[in-house]
Formats: sequence, structure tokens, C-alpha cells
Amino acid sequence: MNPDNIVLRAAAWIVPLVIAIVFHEVAHGWAARWLGDPTARDLRRLSFNPIRHVDPVGTVLLPLGLAVAGAPVFGWAKPVPVDASRLRNPRWGMVLVALAGPGMNFALALLAAIAIGVVGSVATGPVGAFLTANLFNFILVNVFLALFNLLPVPPLDGSHVLEGVLPRPLAMQYAKLARYGLLIVILLIVVVPMVFPNANLIGRIVVPPAQAVVEALLRLASSI
Repeated sequence: MNPDNIVLRAAAWIVPLVIAIVFHEVAHGWAARWLGDPTARDLRRLSFNPIRHVDPVGTVLLPLGLAVAGAPVFGWAKPVPVDASRLRNPRWGMVLVALAGPGMNFALALLAAIAIGVVGSVATGPVGAFLTANLFNFILVNVFLALFNLLPVPPLDGSHVLEGVLPRPLAMQYAKLARYGLLIVILLIVVVPMVFPNANLIGRIVVPPAQAVVEALLRLASSI
């Protein structure tokens, strides 16, 4: 395989992924600040500088390996710190903070779809094709990242949403799983599919709705 092609393929996915992850994390911090917790602001994490958010494994190494392998690209950044006790309503505040990240990714995907429609009407030839291809990758990354993070698996955003809606006794027990969060994610998305191919969490739960959302956004783009 041509090394140049590998580099281009990796860059075509990692660059939009880094942008999507940074906006995702900053959205958590914005929501927390709006709801009463200035921790992220005080620690200078409300920044769009990728260096402040990049996790070497989750933002670079894992996406690079997935891109080279031709698998769905996803990853994570260093979580924006949130002190639930400083939120005006800690329980429901954490639910809103958790939803802010995926919500930002859906918003970015929508903007990219609109941009595809605009580019298609004003740019043609190689330039238009290049811009459209990159915007399409940006849509895929944001939609996949949003839906992946909504899985109710610690430490993903969906786990905070589930914890917020569960009855208090169950929520307290569920919260204890957070200490094993990364291990749980690796087991579910890597180990289990290797051992039981039919138990592919990503392929069965994330991919179908992601395809539906992407198709809807592309229909929007074609209507512009």
C-alpha cells in the first residue's frame, strides 16, 4: 500500500475528528458554565486549541489505526472537568451537560450538510469535489461521534444521561461502574466483537441510526 495514500486517508479522517472532538468537549464546558459550574473556564478548557483537549491514545493513535484499517473512525479527548456539586441542579444539570457534546456534533453535521449544498451550487471541478468529500467526512465523523457517545456505557455521555434519569438508588449503583469505564468500552467495542462477531455493538446499534441521519442530511444538502 502506498504510504502517501495511508497518510492522506488518515489525515482525511483525523483532522475532522479532532475538530469534532474539540467542539464536543468545549460544548460540555459551555453548558456547565451556563448551569453554574465555572470549573472548565477556570482551568482554561473552554478553548478551541486542540492541544488542551488531545488525548494521545483516543485522539491520535486509535483513530489513526482505525483509518488505516478502513474501519469506522471514532475516538475521545481528555474530558472537560465538570464539578456536579457546583451546578444549580446537579442531577439534571449533568444530564444537560452530557447532552451538550452530542448536540454540538449534530449541529456541526447539519452545518456541514448545508455547506455541501452551497458548495455544490457555487464550486465545480476538482475544488468542489475536494470540498464536498471533506465535508462529507466531517458529517460522518460528527454523526458517528454523537451517536457513539450517546451509548449508555460509562464513561460515555449516554451513561450520565442514564444516571440522571434512573431512580436514585439505581443511579448510585450504576455510577460505581464509572471507575471501569475505559475497560468496559474496550471490552464492548473490541474484545466482544472479536469473540462473538454477531455481538458487534457498533455495527448493530450505532451504524444503522448513523446511516439514517447521514442520509437525511444529504437529502437536505441536495435540496439547497
